[in-house]
Amino acid sequence: MDNKNENEKISKKVIVTAQDESAQEEIQPAHQLPNELFVLPIRDSVLFPGTVVPLTIQREKSRRLLTDLLPDNKILLAVCQKDPAIENPVADNLYDVGTAIMVLKLLRMEDGTQNVIVQSLGKARITQWTQKDDNLVAVIEPLADHIKKTPQNEALLHTVFTAAQRVVELSPNIPNEAKLVLNNIDTPSSLADFLAANLPMDTSERQLLLAETDVVKRLEMINVRLQKQLEILELSDKIRSEVKEQVDKHQKEYFLNEQLKAIQKELGQTDDKTVELAELKEQLTRAKLPDAVQKEADREMSRLEKIPSISPDYNVIRTYLEIISELPWSVSTVDKLDVKAAAKVLNADHYGLEKVKRRILEYLAVRKLSPESRGPILCFVGPPGVGKTSLGQSIARAMGRKFIRMSLGGMRDEAELRGHRRTYIGAMPGRVIQELRKAGTNNPVFMLDELDKVGNDFRGDPSSALLEILDPAQNNTFQDHYLNLPFDLSKVLFIATANYMGTVPPALRDRMEVIELPGYTSQEKLEIAKRYLVKRQRQENGLKNGNIRFPDEVLKLIINDYTREAGVRELERQIGAICRGVAARVATGRVEKMAVTENLVRKILGPRQYESELALRQAQPGVVTGLAYTPVGGEILFIESAVYPGNGKLVMTGQIGDVMKESAQAALSLVKGRLAELKLDAEFFNKHDIHIHVPAGAIPKDGPSAGCAMFSSLMSLLMKRCAKVDVAMTGEITLRGIVLPIGGVKEKVLAAKRAGIKTVILPEGNRKNLVDVPAIVKKSLKFRFVRNVDQVLRLVLK
Repeated sequence: MDNKNENEKISKKVIVTAQDESAQEEIQPAHQLPNELFVLPIRDSVLFPGTVVPLTIQREKSRRLLTDLLPDNKILLAVCQKDPAIENPVADNLYDVGTAIMVLKLLRMEDGTQNVIVQSLGKARITQWTQKDDNLVAVIEPLADHIKKTPQNEALLHTVFTAAQRVVELSPNIPNEAKLVLNNIDTPSSLADFLAANLPMDTSERQLLLAETDVVKRLEMINVRLQKQLEILELSDKIRSEVKEQVDKHQKEYFLNEQLKAIQKELGQTDDKTVELAELKEQLTRAKLPDAVQKEADREMSRLEKIPSISPDYNVIRTYLEIISELPWSVSTVDKLDVKAAAKVLNADHYGLEKVKRRILEYLAVRKLSPESRGPILCFVGPPGVGKTSLGQSIARAMGRKFIRMSLGGMRDEAELRGHRRTYIGAMPGRVIQELRKAGTNNPVFMLDELDKVGNDFRGDPSSALLEILDPAQNNTFQDHYLNLPFDLSKVLFIATANYMGTVPPALRDRMEVIELPGYTSQEKLEIAKRYLVKRQRQENGLKNGNIRFPDEVLKLIINDYTREAGVRELERQIGAICRGVAARVATGRVEKMAVTENLVRKILGPRQYESELALRQAQPGVVTGLAYTPVGGEILFIESAVYPGNGKLVMTGQIGDVMKESAQAALSLVKGRLAELKLDAEFFNKHDIHIHVPAGAIPKDGPSAGCAMFSSLMSLLMKRCAKVDVAMTGEITLRGIVLPIGGVKEKVLAAKRAGIKTVILPEGNRKNLVDVPAIVKKSLKFRFVRNVDQVLRLVLK
């Protein structure tokens, strides 16, 4: 029988009495109950007529009541408490409508509690409260239900019954027998009581339903609750169905995929994606990733397995995992910590540079004694061609590490160091991670070349990114934007190189140990040429040992007449040019071996390119020789002064910077204070202009160390006394005539030696800096230390 016929049958059944009576109202007779009943208070529960329920008796007072009444008197009045927290309720704490119950069975439990199974007989209203033997007794009035027969009520009854059946069907926790019980209910009041007892609602709502004798009103209240419950159940059923459908779909796909794999395995066929993913998993396993990285790799691998291979995201994730698997997370080379062997390697590769070699050997010694110590960040500063980059290669060879060189010159984009986010098309890791990936080890010697030539623009400041990379306290958790995972750079030996530290940000300079590599002397250049440059150029140009020979006199000639540099790069180029000229003669069979002579040098290299600066100047008033320090080494500087009629202006030419202009102003002010000594009238400087010129005007010049030379030039001019040709000076001056110390002493002294200077005037405060000057240079020069400008004039002017 379908639900429609069933509903009609029940609807007719529950209102049949109303059809047989002439009256329009049916009254359900109340049960025959005693006038007085002992009251059994119950918490959080309302009993409805026609139900059989178990009750747990916990109060000692209630247990005594049952013991006293049973088995003679089995009928009690169960009344719900208004406040369930009250342990011994009185009449005011109880509702005035309860349910008469009959005790069917009493069960005594091991923990002292009692369980009773009771049958609800009917409901009754309490008209009077009395007390008997410390127990509440109620005088009751049985309540009868009544219902009117109208089409509206029939429709309400039908709606409630249909909704109740639907609720029973949708409720997963209600057994199937409940539907059978529902179909066997034969009166509207019983239907209302059954639903009120089983629907989820508050105790106060149940009490209102119990006290209501109008069955229609009770059905209306129940219908509201039924519809809410039905709406919730239908929504839950919809969600449950959708979830089940999705789960079934995934289970089906999984089952079919497993079947497909099994079939392909039996046929000897394999899916390209399956093989690719299996190889990628194996690579990740071999990489021995840290825990945090392994967790991220597993998550990305899980995503990759679910994405079709034709999806754009597939290649992005696959490339990301491949890069992770190829990085040296746990691969290190074993350091060679033999200090004596390292010293031999450094001495074999480089001549001189004792201070640098000593610092490197100290680093190796510390690593040997304390392998877990944090390595320093070394920064080699010096002119081009002095061996900064080749030193890094020698360090790597001495330690048995791999060598990485990365040029920072012209870098303006921070992403070149840190990489791009994976959200960008074609994103890749930064140069640091890429170079480590190529090296295959997490502890190489990493050279950051040309640190002073890093730029910045709207794309960011690479030097700011270097702050983390070059900080031993931070780089153990370096995060590349592409990886977005911490990578340990603390094991890397970073070495930076720069020609000039003035452009390096102070915060970055503070993270490094700066080691200066000054220029070479002529004797050092000769030794370097004999030991390294000639041999290298001979091999590069295809010559054997017997094909060409460079006497020392020829090498000195090349050094003095064809090079003018702090390093040896130009010297090597000139030696290479001679080797190519000889190689052309050997290749044509004109000669088999040749000793290079002065005539051959002039023929191949042309006339001499550099002459001594002293030959360029003449002993005349107003011309003195100064010493300057530049990023490419030390240089001598001629300062010329002239005076002519005018109105007291100071003219300066020769690409002079602001600091140097201030030194000229200070020198002029100091000169103006010596009118008596110069035997000039007070109006001399108001009627004449002073012109200070520094030759080589295309080269920018700046710094305070030319103060002494400018003052001496002006005094030589105005006193009409010539300065000594073989004397050069450096030092900053004050308006009191005090000579202050300056920097770059070694480079300036080497420049004086190259230029043929005999005497060098230095501030007294720079006496300590002579310790860095090679001994052979100190022997060939005279050093005079001054405290004030008067001492300078006595040494300079003839």
